[in-house]
Amino acid sequence: MRKSLHFNADGTFKIVQFTDTEFCEPDREEMQMKAMMRRILETEKPDLVVYTGDVIASNKSPNPIQAFRDAVSVPEELHIPWTAVFGNHDSEAADMTREQLHNLQLSHRYCYAQPDPPNVHGAGNYALEILDRQQQPAAALYFLDSGSYSPLEHLRVGFYDWIRRSQIAWYTETSYRLTTQNGGSPLPALGFFHIPLPEYNDIWDFSVCYGQKLDTTICAPWINTGFFAAMVEMGDIMGTFVGHDHANDFWGTLHGIRLCYGRTTRNAYLDQPFTTGARIIKLTEGVRSFDTWLHLEDGTIVLEQPEHQPEGRRLRS
Repeated sequence: MRKSLHFNADGTFKIVQFTDTEFCEPDREEMQMKAMMRRILETEKPDLVVYTGDVIASNKSPNPIQAFRDAVSVPEELHIPWTAVFGNHDSEAADMTREQLHNLQLSHRYCYAQPDPPNVHGAGNYALEILDRQQQPAAALYFLDSGSYSPLEHLRVGFYDWIRRSQIAWYTETSYRLTTQNGGSPLPALGFFHIPLPEYNDIWDFSVCYGQKLDTTICAPWINTGFFAAMVEMGDIMGTFVGHDHANDFWGTLHGIRLCYGRTTRNAYLDQPFTTGARIIKLTEGVRSFDTWLHLEDGTIVLEQPEHQPEGRRLRS
């Protein structure tokens, strides 16, 4: 039987975004992280959990398959639907491919991911619909594989990978189909992937943003394949959610789309205090917007993040 997502009786749908958990081997830190994840899920009671990449650090793990099972064990044990996209660290081990990871997540009882569409680059590209009381699609969630490392690094073209043209074609075709089925009106939608788009640089440099940028560099790809332009043209995706840069949790709006970082769930690679946690996202049926806030490890709920004004640069309208 096909799994389906539904808006609640009160018209809401809540998502918890975990990112960069990088499970590798059971130890005290991972036990504490799982305890935090459980506290957040028991408090927020979400309808869906989304892991936005680097679910595991496969090259550090003696058993990447078990590491992945550990990473998703909390929503599995709590019987909460969950999905995942993959990051650069997920498939660094020689014996762990992204295709294997995607098949692994599909084997879990409470995983709501879908098999990959044919002839689309990467592993873990799929869309999910959220149904209303009449069992009709009322919102959509897009999940894309943003890859790992630049295939053109030997030509000194960046370090990290990018969303490819076949993925953009798949997204636009899926969006067009859902829009047509909805009488020509785009469904309110969100997008989830691991590596931020180049436009994340733009919103921090030229727009008012909310939250922190403690990473020196936004690690976006150097190649811009036009996925953001496709989202603007299709008119459905209201916000995107990424990870990758562990010390960034800001969001800003560009051409009507809110580009958001999650809140790192594991304090890896950071030489400064940065409380771990999760980003929470709430959709409301029939409303073309969403609410979002942070839920931190110590239980703090951050509803309003600090405002950042671009420093000495022209504001973009």
